[in-house]
Amino acid sequence: MAEDQIQDIAKTEVVDNNHLIVNPNTPANAKWYVVHTYSGHETRTAHTLRTKVESMGLTDYVYEILIPTQDKIKISKGKKSTIKEKIFPGYMLVKMIVTDNSWLAVRTTQGVTGFVGTGNNPTPIVQKEVDAILAFAKQAAPKFQAAFSIGEAVKIIEGPFTDLLGTVRSIDEAKGKVEVLVSIFGRETPVELDFLQVSKI
Repeated sequence: MAEDQIQDIAKTEVVDNNHLIVNPNTPANAKWYVVHTYSGHETRTAHTLRTKVESMGLTDYVYEILIPTQDKIKISKGKKSTIKEKIFPGYMLVKMIVTDNSWLAVRTTQGVTGFVGTGNNPTPIVQKEVDAILAFAKQAAPKFQAAFSIGEAVKIIEGPFTDLLGTVRSIDEAKGKVEVLVSIFGRETPVELDFLQVSKI
């Protein structure tokens, strides 16, 4: 590999695992394109594409790779953690200038199933749409992600009903609340609980 290519690779900026800036010197004629990937393989595909672009010397044609994500609070086994949830599973955005070589490099990257567009012609999306996606991704209030489903049997692990078993009747992800039907005095009674107060059985 030539020394200038090695320097190019060193310049690649990883904003986070889902946002890779291959070349910060983006010209005005570069556009955002939507690329379809295998769902669940978006991050790996983005890193594979970045490596491929750099090794093929196409950093003047492919500038940025973005997998839009949003922070969510996940409650699992009574523990709270923040995860990055993909807003559009199975898709990533690539800012690039489409030429025969750059199109082929993206299209033949392992994990990519194709560009969104008509036939073999990728259709760019407008910057306004990308800005809206980025603004949505950066919204401050993280939403809860329920690890439960309606009708699922759960165990209450905190509060006055600790150790009682119940069935999930409704889920309010925005508030992080779950309504559980608990058998009290021989009849089913709905009890509203925080996600942290309930655990899967």
